[in-house]
Amino acid sequence: MAHENPIGEYLRARRELVQPQDIGIPDISARRRVHGLRREEVAMLAGVSSDYYIRLEQGRDQHPSPQVLDALARALQLDEAATAHLHRLAAPPARRRRKAPPPEKVPAGILGLITSWSQSPAYVYGRYMDILAVNTLATALVPFYVKGENLVRAVFLDPRVPDIYGNWEDVTMSTVASLRVRVGPDVDDPRLNELVGELSVRSERFRQLWARHDVHSKRSGAARIDHPLVGPLELSSEKLPIPDTDHQTLVVHHAAPGSASALALELLATTTAREGEREQASNILS
Repeated sequence: MAHENPIGEYLRARRELVQPQDIGIPDISARRRVHGLRREEVAMLAGVSSDYYIRLEQGRDQHPSPQVLDALARALQLDEAATAHLHRLAAPPARRRRKAPPPEKVPAGILGLITSWSQSPAYVYGRYMDILAVNTLATALVPFYVKGENLVRAVFLDPRVPDIYGNWEDVTMSTVASLRVRVGPDVDDPRLNELVGELSVRSERFRQLWARHDVHSKRSGAARIDHPLVGPLELSSEKLPIPDTDHQTLVVHHAAPGSASALALELLATTTAREGEREQASNILS
């Protein structure tokens, strides 16, 4: 899965997502044979020549100036995260011999912290969105929150996921966009290619979303989880980057104090603790 023209792939994907009427161009559907904008329309909006823009998409010029990139971002209506991603794609690649990365290890302090939280579901995921550490309540909340599970693979391939999340389509879009922004321009990473290749074959939904080149780096958000024991929960999710690690992120779920979801989460925590105590006692007796 070699990617020799990442900036061209990105520009083409984003161009196809902008509708002509969104930027004041009359949409005469019968006369348009392309999805989204034409190349010459993007060039006109960005103030560059059509020939130059075509060279960018075709990969014959892969290092445009920051000023040109900002103009293209405005023409394509990119937000701040997408614009930053465009700049990273255009940066000269680092010339280094690729070697196998060291195993991802969660800092001991973070591991001890989430383990001590009995009322707050929490977990840590790494560069490729593999779960590296998780506390007991998080696994009780969502069954695929287990150490070693890949969140992207689970969201698209685990048959339980659509029933767990009431907004599954939003979750899939957010997950793919998060993976994109995490790997940045390093699209030839072997581990990434293995994951993307597997999911592209096994999930049409993933294949469509990956082709959009969406990126975002949300630090917080809302999650609706339908739990078979305590019912639906409306939770907030905080995503906190862990310093001095390779893209490790701490995720903590919490509910509004006094809400029905807070009571349900407390019930789940109590039930989980009791089950843990019974299992511990059983192990001692055996």
